[in-house]
Amino acid sequence: MTNETNVINSGTLSTLQPGECLLVKALKTSTDKIQLEFAEKIAKENGSVSALTILNASDNRFSSGATRGWAVAEIIDASQIFDINFGDDADWYMGTKSNGKACEMLDLNILNPKAHGLNFRVVIKETTEPTKNQQTYADDNGLDVAETQAKRAGKGGDFILHEGQYIFRNSYVELFVEGENPVNTFLAADKTTNIRSNAGVRSNEVEIASMI
Repeated sequence: MTNETNVINSGTLSTLQPGECLLVKALKTSTDKIQLEFAEKIAKENGSVSALTILNASDNRFSSGATRGWAVAEIIDASQIFDINFGDDADWYMGTKSNGKACEMLDLNILNPKAHGLNFRVVIKETTEPTKNQQTYADDNGLDVAETQAKRAGKGGDFILHEGQYIFRNSYVELFVEGENPVNTFLAADKTTNIRSNAGVRSNEVEIASMI
């Protein structure tokens, strides 16, 4: 039976619109599970979306403006939900993750993926404390958690603070019924924060590094 819901190559990052979600790819992990990478163009704290991102979607010098979220899955479960072969005989290739590490990947580009009639969506929750996973990842790699995970004004830019504290932007992948939208949590930036401009990257495009 043809899968008319989760269709491979039914979407792209360059054509992704606000309110849509894209299952970008699958990545192999160090365990027997896979990691699924989702992307969504989420409105800024004031509800707006950058006009430059939309009007220059075909220009690869402009960021896609899409926030990433990841979910770990059992191969057999993911295969049944998406009707896709995630076995070793699939079209995996060696790519590079956002943290610079090599990883086997499988391109999917499924627009508005579903499971059991529910929609996958990316949700942002900002806090002033790192998550356990963020702290563990930093500790295991001898890194400062704020230096590597706290919110900045673009890549390499100044830290953005909330009441004098670092902001940690966390993205999650959750399921929603049709017509329901995620409620994102944004912390107000201190007005006295000295934010340096950074060409090509906006503060709402902070991407959470994969820790698997």
